[in-house]
Amino acid sequence: MTTPAPTLRDQMNERLEKLRAEFARGQERLSQLEAEAAQLRQTMLRISGAIQVLEEELGAKAPDAAGDG
Repeated sequence: MTTPAPTLRDQMNERLEKLRAEFARGQERLSQLEAEAAQLRQTMLRISGAIQVLEEELGAKAPDAAGDG
């Protein structure tokens, strides 16, 4: 005995479930990427602050170094 061929409605339901699963995976990945981006922004902000401090220190020390030579 053979199984009946899936109806158009069955095929549409199957496709709908696959699309829903793919959408859920996409949402999860987007959430992960947004979290990574937030962490990267925080890291870059700390690096920027460190750069600014060092530039200010080097700028303040530059006249002293020139006077030593």
